[in-house]
Amino acid sequence: MATDNRTRMSQHEPPRATKTAEIIIVGGGVIGLSIARELARHGVSDILLFDKSELGKEASWAAGGILAPQVEADSTDDFFKLANASRNLYPSFAQALHDETGIDVELDPTGTLYVAFSEDDEAALRQRFAWQQRAGLRIEWLDSKDVRRVEANLSREVRCALRFPNDWQVENRKLIEALIASNENLGVQLVPNCEVSSLHERNRVVGVRTRRGTIAAPVVVNCAGAWTSSLFPVEVEPVRGQMLCFKPSTQLAQHVIYSSRGYLVPRRDGRLLAGSTSEHVGFDKRVTAEGINAIQSMAFDIAPSLRAERLTDSWAGFRPRASDDLPVIGPDAEIAGLFHATGHYRNGILLTPITANLVAKLITDGSHSPLFAGFSPNRLDAVAANP
Repeated sequence: MATDNRTRMSQHEPPRATKTAEIIIVGGGVIGLSIARELARHGVSDILLFDKSELGKEASWAAGGILAPQVEADSTDDFFKLANASRNLYPSFAQALHDETGIDVELDPTGTLYVAFSEDDEAALRQRFAWQQRAGLRIEWLDSKDVRRVEANLSREVRCALRFPNDWQVENRKLIEALIASNENLGVQLVPNCEVSSLHERNRVVGVRTRRGTIAAPVVVNCAGAWTSSLFPVEVEPVRGQMLCFKPSTQLAQHVIYSSRGYLVPRRDGRLLAGSTSEHVGFDKRVTAEGINAIQSMAFDIAPSLRAERLTDSWAGFRPRASDDLPVIGPDAEIAGLFHATGHYRNGILLTPITANLVAKLITDGSHSPLFAGFSPNRLDAVAANP
């Protein structure tokens, strides 16, 4: 499909531009908004950001806001290094946004528990505990009594758990609000509800075409998420994730709670989120009875008293997934001036600050961070050629 997209784009001769910009960003989720903000902070004065719908109302809005690189990691591979570095930026990132906008993104440092219900679960946690302890990462082993001491409402069936003190959460919807406000303060031109219909290029970017006209620009940044492949030469598919929201009468958990089947996320306002499914259904955004039942079953197993609480909301979003489950970050190999920051899959909120910092440096001064080495768009051609 990458070749087909390039062929289709190269067939379009760009009409006379009606507007110009220094940099155009396509996609207004947390990745696009954070890159726009960081570019403006680096001194870029003429940035246009387009989104096909409302800013931040797709995957960024549907997310759980979990910042937990250690929870699912089994080695210090390239992805773990990137995710860990991004999590560690969050305290300064959240503080900067608060200073700029007055908006508290509710970074919660309570930590995350991963609970085990079976012998297999426990064996997997023991392996994770051993390597992370050897690596010098903060991690704690809790037996069943310890679990109920720190989280009294969890199931009596929990055998043990790992506690990750440095795996946090953020209120992703407040994060979106803060990023929009910061960009507005910095003079970034945000254009919601305006779809980019084509990319103009003759082996390099010269601008984009939208229903509001043609805009000339020497640099375009692809932050289109699950919609990437409809416009850009990168294979990204949508993966539906359904989420549930409860409003318990009393707070049932302090930590983010993981199990092998899903997770619970307690919010400061008393809500409790439960998720999530991973479904390859194209752009079907429906919440289904099957999805609700699966998530409820998981949630009730973790916290049985949740059965008595009312389900107050549900939603679904599309995670952007590349073929190897890894993000796609860096310059396009064939189209000069085109940069990609997409395919963040289940980790878009977590990877927001590091993606913004490194992409902005790459565009403004050509700095290529070694953290990006394993995530170049060029790798996907090799994956496609050698399935």
